Formats: sequence, structure tokens, C-alpha cells
Amino acid sequence: MSRAAHDTAGMPAIRPAHYGAAPRRGMGAGVAHRAPSAMKWLWLAGVAVALVLPLLALFRQAWFDGAGRWALGARVAELLANPNFLPLLGRSVAVALATVALVVPLAFGFAYALQRSRIAARPLWRGIALLPLFAPSLLPAIALVYLFGNQGIFKHAFGAGGIYGFWGILLGEAFYTFPHALMVLVATLSLADGRLYEAARAMGASPWRTFCTVTLPGARQGLFAAGCLVLTLVITDFGVPKVVGGGYPVLALEAYKAVVGQQKFETGALIGMLLLLPALLTFGVDMAMQRRQRAQMSSRAQVYVPGPDRMRDAVCLLVVATASAALLTVLVTAVGASLVKLWPYNLQLTLGHYDFDNMDGGGWLAYRNSLKLSLLSAVAGAAIIFLGAWLTERTRGPAWLHALLRGGFLLPMAVPGLVLGLGYVFFFNAPDNPLHALYGTMALLVLCNVAHFYTTGHLTAAAALRQLDTEFEAAALSLGVAPLVTCWRVTVPICLPAILDIFRYLFVSSMTTVSAVIFLYSPDTVLAAISVLNMDDAGDTAPAAAMSTLILLTAIVAALLLHAASAGWLRRTQAWRRPA
Repeated sequence: MSRAAHDTAGMPAIRPAHYGAAPRRGMGAGVAHRAPSAMKWLWLAGVAVALVLPLLALFRQAWFDGAGRWALGARVAELLANPNFLPLLGRSVAVALATVALVVPLAFGFAYALQRSRIAARPLWRGIALLPLFAPSLLPAIALVYLFGNQGIFKHAFGAGGIYGFWGILLGEAFYTFPHALMVLVATLSLADGRLYEAARAMGASPWRTFCTVTLPGARQGLFAAGCLVLTLVITDFGVPKVVGGGYPVLALEAYKAVVGQQKFETGALIGMLLLLPALLTFGVDMAMQRRQRAQMSSRAQVYVPGPDRMRDAVCLLVVATASAALLTVLVTAVGASLVKLWPYNLQLTLGHYDFDNMDGGGWLAYRNSLKLSLLSAVAGAAIIFLGAWLTERTRGPAWLHALLRGGFLLPMAVPGLVLGLGYVFFFNAPDNPLHALYGTMALLVLCNVAHFYTTGHLTAAAALRQLDTEFEAAALSLGVAPLVTCWRVTVPICLPAILDIFRYLFVSSMTTVSAVIFLYSPDTVLAAISVLNMDDAGDTAPAAAMSTLILLTAIVAALLLHAASAGWLRRTQAWRRPA
């Protein structure tokens, strides 16, 4: 044994200060370590201001009169006594259920073709199906007017009444909601245990029986979730009914007219509260079904690879081709109408409809405002949403506080945009509110958009964070590294793909949204999607189609540019994912 080894034998090991127990920290380091606890309370206050208090203001407007006396009973009785209310409610439910009955089976067939067949060019078909996500909800309504309206190419297809009414709303909402249902069902059908299909084949089950006994039961929760999503989107949308509703008014449009046209805020608040009920009901039932559903993929599951089947693939190709043709017809009609002098009588090409400064609706200022709003919402929202998910998923704290934060982060999914916008009117426009100065500003529009689209981004971030091993934080704490430093240096680079997905989602959604911000803009903050509505009101249908086309192209180009610009960045930061 060497002398050095002999001298240290039996003595405790001496380790550097940076290894093992955390070193002594100064005041700055202590603040850095306590920052996540303070941030949780800050995020909770943000949930209260951006979501809870506006909803409470909406309820107060519906429940109490100007003197603070309870008035809900009398107002509900007055609303029910109105001979137009029950037909209004019946029409809203009828068109919502009809849209669910049309969209969900079609989206399921499309998703089945993408995930369970061997058709060619599946990425192309999926890209076409998701194109409506990049367009404002008014675009399909405008295109339907050009196709089936009084001066449309197929103006006699729907009889004397034309497209205006039930059929117009149904087709417009089907175009608007189809990609939303498709995304849910694609995610549902992407998980399948190949052993179940092997067992069915070994037992001699026919393809149809296998579909009925294996595929459908496994997709039951996804089908219900897609139906709930479509129902909520349709029953709370007023853009499509406003353009092609004709003599078929619905609840959402009535709420919009009550606030904007008639200044009946208590009626708008009461209808907004009613629109909140189906969303909360479907959200609650969907959450209950998710808790009851058993996992489809176990650790021993085998990836399902569809085998060759010409008949199945031919039917699937017919489904995706038909649906894609319908979607492209609507999009091409809107784009074409914006580029010709007078559709369909004078097809000479012109860019005159893009001279927005000479049209009612806000001009090019509205487009610039939308770009600014989308960029601010994407930057601020991606940071806020990811940090909020990190606080609940990767830091320690009281279980009740984490549960409260998670509930607040999931609540926006159950609040329709129109209802949230009404709540913002009653809360931020109150003269005695210290935040009253925000009303009509770009900052309030950004806050509303981030709150409206928060849940989808949070679920994306939380799913990415849950894939990380907790040893990252444990090792950092043992080295005395503050949690925020670990988050910036380790967690953010690993989760960069999810953060970019959130950024892209917020940018596109902010470009196309109408319902959440329709009550909040001022002449200086008018947005492109709202200018489409204003131009259509003024009878400038072709310029409205032009602005819709511009929004569509901007959203698509922004998504492609973001993907291209981030490709190299992701290759560098995600090199650890590639095998050696």
C-alpha cells in the first residue's frame, strides 16, 4: 500500500464542494431556489385574472340587476316566455347534432384510412384535411355563398331557399370542425395492440367482425371526445350562421346581436351562460370516460401494421379522396372569388379586391394587427404555458396547489371563446376595475388569446415533460443548481419540439380566431378575421374572401417557415435522440 493510501485509510472521503451536498448559498441563490414557489402563486393569480374573474363577472351580469338585487329567476322566466327562445334553442341543438352526425363518421373514416390502411400519399391526404385549421370560420360560409347562393354556380341545388338556413350552417360548420375531429380520432387510432388483431385472425373472425369487436370498442372514447368537441364548437360559433344563417337564427348569433347590436348586456350574459352549460357537461363526461378507460397499449403490446387488403384500401381511398375534394372545392372557391372581378360571371383576374384600405373593415391595419397579435400571443403564450406545465410537473410543492393549478390550466377547454369574450367585456370594461385601462388594447387581446388556447398547449407541454426522468432535477439539486437554471439548460432544450409546436399552434389560432376577440377590439386594434366579418356585413363579399385567403396563406406560410427555420436548430439540440 502506498504511503498516501495508508495515510487516508479509515478516514471519511473528502469530496469537492460541488459534489454531493449542496454548498452554502448566498442570498441570490436562495431566491433562485425559492422562485418556483413564488411563481406558482403568480400563475394562480394569472388564472384568476384571465379566466375565473371574467367568468364570475359574466355570472354576476346574468344573476343580478344594476342595483345588485337577485334577478336570475325573473330573467330566465322572461327568456322562456319569449316565443322565439325555444325555437332558437331547438335550431341550435338540431344543427349541432346534425353536424356531429355528419362530421364524426366522416372524420373516423378518414382517420381509419390514414392509420389502418395502406393507401398511398397518406401525408398528402392528411395535410389537405388539416387545411381548414389555417382559415377563419367565415371562409367556408363565404365560399358556400359563391357556390350555392342566390348568384352561385349551383344556386338551385338546395331549392328555392338556397344555401341560406339549416343546410348552409350544416355544411359550413362541417368544414370548420372536420379537422378538429380528425386530430382527435387520428390520435385515438394511432394506438393499437397488434396481438388483438392476430388473435381475431387466428379465431377466424372476418374483417368486419374484427372491426366491430376490436377497432370500434378501442376507439369509443375517442369517438365520444370528437363528438363532444364538434358539438361545443358548433353550438358556440356565430360566424358561419351570421353569413349563411338567413332565417335560421341560433343561440350564439343571438348572443352576439344582443351585445353588439342591441346593447342588451344582461341578455347576452344569460345566453352566454347557457352556452357554457353544454361545454361544461360534455367536458365533464369526457373526463369521466377518460378515467374509466383502460390503457390500450401495455408494455408487451406489439405495433399493429395493417396487412394488404385491396378492397379495404380501395374504400379508404374513396373516402379520403371524396372528403379532400370537398375541402379543396371550398378553399379553391374562396381563393378564386378573391382573384376575379365578378364570380362567376366575369372571371378576368384582378387584385382589386385586395385593396383593403378602400374597403370597410379596417384595411391593411387589420392585417398588420393580426400579425402582431399572433406573434405576441405565440411568444408570450409558449413561455407562459411551458413554464406553467413545468411548475406542476417538474417541481415539488403542496399537492393541493398543484391540483388547483392543473384544474385552472384545463378549465379553458370547457369555456367557449364567445363566452370568454363576453366575460372579458363585463370584467375589464367595468369602470371600477383597476385593470379597466387594458380594455381595447392589444395587451388584452393577447391575454384573451393565451387564456382561450391555453389547455391544448398545456397538454402538449405536460406530455413532453412527463417523458423526462426525475433524475435530472435530483442531480441538479444535489449539485446546488437552482431549478430555473436546470429548466433553462436541460429541460427547455430537450422539450424544444413541444415548445415549437405550442408556438405554431398559438400563432395559427390567433390569426384565425373570431369568437373570443369579437367584443374586445377597438378601431386601432381591429383584426383581420374581424375585418372579414365587417366587410361581409357591408356587402363586400369578394374583399372578405380576399382577406380570408390572405389569413389562410399567412398561417400556412408561417407554419412552413417555422418548420424550415427550426429544422437545423432541432437537429443540433436533439442530436442526443439519434442512435450512435
